[in-house]
Amino acid sequence: MTTVEVPHGSRSVVLRIAAVITETADACSLVFDVPGDLRERFEYKPGQFLTLRIPSELTGSVARCYSLASSPYTDDKPKVTVKRTAGGYGSNWLCDNARPGQEVEVLPPSGVFTPKNLDEDLLLFAAGSGITPVMSILKSALARGSGRIVLVYANRDQDSVIFATELHELTQKHPDRLTVVHWLETLQGLPTVSALIGLSRPYTEYRAFMCGPRAFMDSVHEALGGLGVPRDRTHAETFNSLAGDPFADQTPVEVSEEEAADAATVEVELDGEIHELRWPRKQTLVDIMLDKGLDVPYSCQEGECGSCACTVLEGEVEMDNAEILDPEDIENGYILGCQAHPVTDHLRIQF
Repeated sequence: MTTVEVPHGSRSVVLRIAAVITETADACSLVFDVPGDLRERFEYKPGQFLTLRIPSELTGSVARCYSLASSPYTDDKPKVTVKRTAGGYGSNWLCDNARPGQEVEVLPPSGVFTPKNLDEDLLLFAAGSGITPVMSILKSALARGSGRIVLVYANRDQDSVIFATELHELTQKHPDRLTVVHWLETLQGLPTVSALIGLSRPYTEYRAFMCGPRAFMDSVHEALGGLGVPRDRTHAETFNSLAGDPFADQTPVEVSEEEAADAATVEVELDGEIHELRWPRKQTLVDIMLDKGLDVPYSCQEGECGSCACTVLEGEVEMDNAEILDPEDIENGYILGCQAHPVTDHLRIQF
């Protein structure tokens, strides 16, 4: 990776790769050095991700989100894990080119795929590289929580199991709290809904987290739904390739007099503080919050990463792109701040 002299925006920083770890034949982990003056900005929660700027001969760069497999409670340095995907430019470039000592432009940690209470009993589902954020949650819960943890981990074959040794060691260290169930496609075929129901039945009171290919997570959702697990006790993480440039600084919002006169008002609760803002109909919630200098959580601004997910407490919005949200999420009031426009004249929204 070429040396990065200066960040391309005010939000991003340049980090040096401390180590590259081969996890499997098609997966590696990148460990980053974080200088002392950036430690606070790079504090993260279990299950969050980093957005990396990767050089591209065609477009200059591409932005990709990679989950943190490290735990903020057990690991000194943040670590993301990257698995090659067919036709995946970013993952293949990193696996081929990343070396210790190289510099990478990175956005600070983001994402909402994180438990609010590490003491809860957790039912974790992962398939392939979906283990990455799940591993961060698992290690954090073992280190700082008190609940029981069950992991159902699906892979193509034994050689594809990322973190196999570490998971074995953790089960040996915490035999009364951690149970790991491996599912190998070469031996058992793809995990079916009925099989997932059987594996999940004893743990319907646990809080569920899942990450993996869409078909896998659809099956998990169907299995948990069939067992009557409430939708608000299941949490899913999905990533799509980002087409835009989240590293570029936000362009100031320009609003005409007519748009200003027709703007809605919104009370936004962010980090426990209430902010009352005018919200022009053509602007997104993230747009207006950034324009007012608020530290709103966001990454892609394309509706693809879920970093800006929030809850409508009062009022109604419409969204340009909400494909990563399940219908149940939308029904429960979840929206994407980077895709939301006001419909009603007054709204209350909570991050």
